[in-house]
Amino acid sequence: MINRIIQLFNIKYPIIQAGMVWCSGWKLASAVSNAGGLGIIGAGSMYPEILRTHIQKCKQATSNPFAVNVPLLYPNVKEIMDILVEEDVKIVFTSAGNPVTWTSFLKEKGIIVVHVIANTKFALKAQECGVDAVVAEGFEAGGHNGREETTTLCLIPMIKAAVKIPVIAAGGIASGKAMLATFALGADAIQIGSAFAVAEESSAHLNFKEKIISSAEGDTKLRMKKLVPVRLLKNEFADKVAQAEADGANMAQLAELLGRARAKLGMFEGNMEQGELEIGQVSAMLDEIKPAAEILNEIWDEFLTEKENLNRINFTT
Repeated sequence: MINRIIQLFNIKYPIIQAGMVWCSGWKLASAVSNAGGLGIIGAGSMYPEILRTHIQKCKQATSNPFAVNVPLLYPNVKEIMDILVEEDVKIVFTSAGNPVTWTSFLKEKGIIVVHVIANTKFALKAQECGVDAVVAEGFEAGGHNGREETTTLCLIPMIKAAVKIPVIAAGGIASGKAMLATFALGADAIQIGSAFAVAEESSAHLNFKEKIISSAEGDTKLRMKKLVPVRLLKNEFADKVAQAEADGANMAQLAELLGRARAKLGMFEGNMEQGELEIGQVSAMLDEIKPAAEILNEIWDEFLTEKENLNRINFTT
């Protein structure tokens, strides 16, 4: 049986790199695509013309398929969508917004569309809109997260039972063992963020990469649920958010505390105390900065090895 995601995207491995703000420029996307996965340029941190440049450079760096992730709640979405069409982008991942708004526009242009969801309600809505696949992102994930706090282990089988389109598992996945677990739950592919955030080709600041690989269990918390739920790595800013939430801060107060360009300050510019540091729980398992191709190959090799090991187990008495 041909894997549905491999067939849909015309890639070698069902491993997809997440479109992470300030981490996933053309260098990371092309590296993942060249290694046989699907690299994604994260448009969320880019002005439209910067995105155009990244798309053009990615095309020069790889002949393999790649995608662009577009958070729908961001400004300039219309301009970004026009650029995707003008630059002949073949695959678009949408997130953080209503898929009704842009799916038909993209599909009419012949573009493959995938939408990121965190619950069954929006998975069904995305399917009704005509998307080609969904990313089911569990509570463990970094970045924008689901308010329901449903873990990947619970989310994947529920989404798989609800929809007929391919399901891409995300949240807490950084190893072949985790990949195998999600496939056992019904996933057709995996999407990986945190592990690729520390890749050599990631555009994240070195300070951020080093803080990720030195982090420990419990160093990330889901914050700002009244605003936009996001998983933050522990630092002075995260402590301020936690205190504000404990004091009952409302949406406007949290927005004022967040301010502008807080994620850029931390993840891209390297301010590890006042910046917003978005990363998943799996950061506690990461301990090395290495090339994206090596990360992908290690995950795939471990997936195959553990799959074979399971086949050898004798469960009879």
